[in-house]
Amino acid sequence: MVDLLKAKSRGTLSNPDNRFSRLTSQPEAGLSIIARTGSRPSETLLSLDEISSVRTLHTEYIEQQCRSIVSRNNSPDLHFNLSINPYQGCEHGCVYCYARPTHEYLDLSLGLDFETKIHYKSNAVSQLEKFLSRPGYKCEPLNIGANTDPYQQIERQQGLTRKILECLLEYRHPVTIVTKGSLILRDIDLLKALARHNLVKVMISVTSLSPELKNSLEPRAAAPQTRLRVIETLALAGVPVGVLMAPIIPAINDMEIEKVIEQCAAAGAGNMHYVLLRLPLQLKTIFDDWLTEYYPDRKHKVLHLLEQCHDGELYRSEFGVRQTGTGIYARMINQRFNLACQRFGLNHKREAQLRTDLFTPPKESKQIDLFSE
Repeated sequence: MVDLLKAKSRGTLSNPDNRFSRLTSQPEAGLSIIARTGSRPSETLLSLDEISSVRTLHTEYIEQQCRSIVSRNNSPDLHFNLSINPYQGCEHGCVYCYARPTHEYLDLSLGLDFETKIHYKSNAVSQLEKFLSRPGYKCEPLNIGANTDPYQQIERQQGLTRKILECLLEYRHPVTIVTKGSLILRDIDLLKALARHNLVKVMISVTSLSPELKNSLEPRAAAPQTRLRVIETLALAGVPVGVLMAPIIPAINDMEIEKVIEQCAAAGAGNMHYVLLRLPLQLKTIFDDWLTEYYPDRKHKVLHLLEQCHDGELYRSEFGVRQTGTGIYARMINQRFNLACQRFGLNHKREAQLRTDLFTPPKESKQIDLFSE
């Protein structure tokens, strides 16, 4: 039934029950599909023609008025403390995405719901200005795209990421961006303006150079060669750009490490970093299904190597080990990556710090000025 109902151009093969739900569903024998409203499932019998139409799932964009837009983290694994995510859910459909479980806080599934029900924060800019105008706020770089991609398909329609960049440029606020979307080139005018003041750094996520692997692993993300073109275009425009090889998946793309580094360096990347595959919570089930579908012959090896990196578990969430793992295999990946970066001239210079001294807080509103007088 999984093969028959597999959605076209989607990363996952299922819509697992929300881990917070008290109800779960089990389809009976025969052709059936689970129809959902939030986490409340109901089973519907379908004809073969109906099943064919179901395979094409349309994306739903849902407006959300957020009470705050800036999140703070205390992770020593990250190079930033503050982040902005204008979208929840991601249409790129990356099967490995560690952000999938956050969709369950919206009473949705981390499976197909994460890829097809995208929430956008329409008041993001006003909330950002409110945050930047807080008394005593000390300027530090904001990251865009720490959770879900700021340049996924919905950005063409909503333009929230561009509006946020316009806001940050106006107030001379430093920003870092992580994306695998080619739409970032639309905003090259803003990026060049920010770069002239040393206020921006872009990290392009490159997982594989194989179009075939990309199509199953990240079905709606930009093609590998397109991402290399994005790196080259940004570098030539004077925008500081690095690369994040994320995730490195044992026995799936680890054999590409040296080639990815070589081609990214040739395209103009200034530095490179990597993250080992992370499988928090129910993401383990999603990834297990993907291996069964696309790499059944390697499945045992992939999972066994992951367990080697996490003391016999598929994932450990502790700071310091969750992104790189421990053990012999994890050390080998780290050594290969560092040696390749050294060979191709990357990571030998200390990365320049973005400026914070140019920041000018938003002015108080006229209403506040009126009462203050």
